Amino acid sequence: MGGLWADLILVLHFAFVLFVVGGLLLILAGAWRGWRWIRSPVFRYAHLAAILVVAAEALLGVACPLTVWEDALRGHAGGAGFIERWVGGLLYYDLPGWVFTAVYVSFAALVAYVLWYIPPQPKKRI
Repeated sequence: MGGLWADLILVLHFAFVLFVVGGLLLILAGAWRGWRWIRSPVFRYAHLAAILVVAAEALLGVACPLTVWEDALRGHAGGAGFIERWVGGLLYYDLPGWVFTAVYVSFAALVAYVLWYIPPQPKKRI
């Protein structure tokens, strides 16, 4: 049963990563294509908050709670973070943690810049 819960957490974690990375791509594409929904304040601030949490965890040296929970359910103790473990495994690189921290913080800065450059707009009321 622990494996099923661990798998569900893994799927949730993947969805979170997809929201952070894919969200930025959709915002950029939506600004270019004129999609109004990408200007939703709820979506935009939730997107910024998501990457800020990741960057803060990395800067503070705190393991992601989803990673800790998944590892505990799988019987693993500690170890690399979700992104570090899966991306590192896919690319066959053993990168130091500071590289991932730099990427997270840089990505957070990019999301904040895009929030300023392509600002959210509340729906106009008639």
